[in-house]
Amino acid sequence: MIYRIRIILDCDGEVFRDIEIRENSSFEDLHLSIINYFNFNGGEMASFYISDDSWKQGEEIMLENFTGDNYQMVMKTTKLNSVINESNNKFIYIYDFLKLWTFYVEVFEIKEEKGGSEYPKNIFSNGNLPDQPPEKKFVSDGKINEIFDDDDSDLYNDNFY
Repeated sequence: MIYRIRIILDCDGEVFRDIEIRENSSFEDLHLSIINYFNFNGGEMASFYISDDSWKQGEEIMLENFTGDNYQMVMKTTKLNSVINESNNKFIYIYDFLKLWTFYVEVFEIKEEKGGSEYPKNIFSNGNLPDQPPEKKFVSDGKINEIFDDDDSDLYNDNFY
């Protein structure tokens, strides 16, 4: 089987690639395809995160396992078809943890493999990668105000030490 996957850059414009990749390919193969089809230089850390329909970041599939935890999913050894199913077909992909290039990755079709084709392959491109990654804005959920109130402000003045 072949997965048809759309990879969308989280930015103001419409920058995306549609690729086809074999179901038994690894997440590392998908990672390398993204680097290639978006013209990154490579060599940066990256991770996939299993997501839901609301694009909430879930369990990580990391490029390298630095923790020694054998239960952690690693791109090289995790096959696409071991994770992708009807309820798991969306992922968030972060490339370069300093610049935070962020992509939404979604399997939009599963089809039979045609003989003679080489995979992975880029089947459609739209837009170009901007020179700089889109700026990320982190918004508080407001809970900090529930924890600290104005009476606690003396804890943070110059006379603390």
